[in-house]
Amino acid sequence: MSTDFYKKILDNNKTWVETNLAKDPEFFSDLAKGQQPPLLWIGCSDSRVPANEIIGAKAGEVFVHRNIANMVINNDMNILSVLDYAVNHLKIKHIIVCGHYGCGGIKAAMGNDSLGFIDNWLRHIKNVYRLHKDKLDAITDETERFNAFVEVNVKEQVYDLAKTSIVQNAWNSGQEVSIHGWVYGINSGYVTDLNVNLSSNDKLDEIYQLQF
Repeated sequence: MSTDFYKKILDNNKTWVETNLAKDPEFFSDLAKGQQPPLLWIGCSDSRVPANEIIGAKAGEVFVHRNIANMVINNDMNILSVLDYAVNHLKIKHIIVCGHYGCGGIKAAMGNDSLGFIDNWLRHIKNVYRLHKDKLDAITDETERFNAFVEVNVKEQVYDLAKTSIVQNAWNSGQEVSIHGWVYGINSGYVTDLNVNLSSNDKLDEIYQLQF
């Protein structure tokens, strides 16, 4: 990070504060009272996919977790902690898993080059490819296969969220929680709803349907 860029972002913060206070003198004092966002966003760490900006949400409206390729891994304490807090404490009503076309993590997982420590993370993405190998390998155009992999990965993460005891326990207690899968087009700005929307565990294989 250059010195000029570092100074610029500090200056940007001051401008942002002043702009918000000009619109609403109580903006920050209201935010400090607490948060009650209706949405948990699970997205990719890619710098080109800013959750709030994409959906035009204000500060305080989106609880956010981001990692490489928007993965929901069942032994990742980071995402499980975020999910637990969002569902059980913030009582969020919607969870969106948002992938994006051109995802570097997805692209890397399609190849065999060793990239170092990240190989351990990419293995989880490769597992998704293995589940859909026949369908994906049948797509001869590489770009189309890449895009299809992005989409099936999002769908698998939606189902992996639904398999968690956190979400299923909320459903069992009558809490309203809906999970949705989206893909963002960096080159267009638009999101595509993949029409994988879960609000109960009915669509899961029976072995994943927990009994409480």
